[in-house]
Amino acid sequence: MPYDAMSECDDEELLAAYARGDAAAARALTTRLTPRVFGHAYRMLGGDRAEAEDVTQDALLRLWRAAPDWRSGEAKVTTWLYRVTANLCIDRMRKRRGSTDIDQVPEPVDDAPSAAQTMQEAARAEALQAALMDLPERQRQAVILRHIEGLSNPEIAQIMDINVRAVESLTARGKRALEAILSGRRDELGYEDDD
Repeated sequence: MPYDAMSECDDEELLAAYARGDAAAARALTTRLTPRVFGHAYRMLGGDRAEAEDVTQDALLRLWRAAPDWRSGEAKVTTWLYRVTANLCIDRMRKRRGSTDIDQVPEPVDDAPSAAQTMQEAARAEALQAALMDLPERQRQAVILRHIEGLSNPEIAQIMDINVRAVESLTARGKRALEAILSGRRDELGYEDDD
């Protein structure tokens, strides 16, 4: 299949083409999925870029291994991949807790220019990431998938292997917890009260 035509294909078609030996399909699917998988892993792992890269590589390798046995129509490729990514991240966080305190993990270095707006955006992102890390794992996963990755509740339910009502409950509790965690930092983070 010509590489140009691959942008028209959905993920499942590209995975099937890869399973038939089409290396270009694998490149196209990797290009499409890697940023999403990396972003999800990065957020789940508290901004640890190296671990997120490892998880991304491992998740995609698992996808390539699963390609020959992929059953069309059972799950979306992205749904399956988000689930695998989340599970890999949770495994790493549990192992990490045994050897290193999560609070000891260094924050990512910001290579952006030191303009005031850039610094404020970085502070907001760090505050959000720290607040996310204070949530229980399931709430954090649901909030990230819904409000950062922009997935629908049914997609999240499939990824997390729970029902839609449980997703709604997890995201609502997670949002309330985030608001409580961040409420005392509104002025510091440059947010003005609407009152």
